[in-house]
Amino acid sequence: MGCCEATNPNLIGGTFDRRAALKGILGLFGVMFVSSCGPKPSGETTKVRLAFCGQLLCVVPYEVARARGHFAGKGLDVELVYTRGGNAAMQALVGGAVDYAGTSFDVALQAVANGAAIRRFASTGRLPLFALAVAPQRANAIKTVKNLEGTTIGISGLGNADHALLLYLLDQAGADASAVRFATIGTNLFDALRIGQVDAAMVQEPALSLIVDAGGRELVNFMEIEDSRLHLGGPYEFMGVAVRSAERDKRLPEMRRLAQALAQGLADTRTISAAAIIAALPNALLAGSDVAQLEKIIDRYRLSLYPENVTIDRDAAQRVVKAQEIAHLLKTGAVDLNTLLDTAAVEG
Repeated sequence: MGCCEATNPNLIGGTFDRRAALKGILGLFGVMFVSSCGPKPSGETTKVRLAFCGQLLCVVPYEVARARGHFAGKGLDVELVYTRGGNAAMQALVGGAVDYAGTSFDVALQAVANGAAIRRFASTGRLPLFALAVAPQRANAIKTVKNLEGTTIGISGLGNADHALLLYLLDQAGADASAVRFATIGTNLFDALRIGQVDAAMVQEPALSLIVDAGGRELVNFMEIEDSRLHLGGPYEFMGVAVRSAERDKRLPEMRRLAQALAQGLADTRTISAAAIIAALPNALLAGSDVAQLEKIIDRYRLSLYPENVTIDRDAAQRVVKAQEIAHLLKTGAVDLNTLLDTAAVEG
């Protein structure tokens, strides 16, 4: 269910180039599928393509909005294009292959820092999909973030989103990050944590639930809004939609309709049954999943993960900027949030 993006510009591959981006997109069609079923708009409609990372918990509000007819109700025929990671979705947008891209905010920050001209205008996720868990063998010894000093923590890779978030957490807790060893293991951290090869690790669901069942400790769960408020100071801008800056003015009415439909999708995501949410998801996305487990995960986290509306929380966005700066992935002042964040589509 998880994905862990590289946010380091050196890992992304440098500045964004239209020709290179288009070439990359052509290579992605073998690993993406498009969701365009559901209620069709009646009368005059506008066809748009929206690409995003295929992380299951990220896509929920989009598929709910599609399945329950909210896009159609706004006169939009939205083609949802799944890509392997948010960086690929951003490349699709910058290269002109799609009209909009839904990505984590750190991907948008790195895109802009590397020269992409985009505007972020709607938010659909306010928390990162990570938790910091302690190995069963160390659960009684590591009870606070400060206790992590002198330990080894598993991450997917240096410069990745989980690494940046962890560094921010250590900074907020007044812990000495130089006293922590980082083990780069890739995205499959569960086994290393379960058998105690690392003292703690940044994991996603269902790995978190499994490690807790095995006797581990849930130290900080960034998927819970109260934990985010306690340890980070509030929400941490995550999933949202961007458009190319050059097309912003001509697309503004369309952006407003898209934002309104997504707001309705968010409202439904927070209120309808978890079973109804799963019924809205494409079968290809659920292939190989434990549906009963997924239903429990959605039910547990949806009020925390998904905001009440699509309005971008500037403070939440600033926390991501600070995390990127602490991780030395973003130079101070490299991104002007006044330019990147466009609230007119929601507030206009």
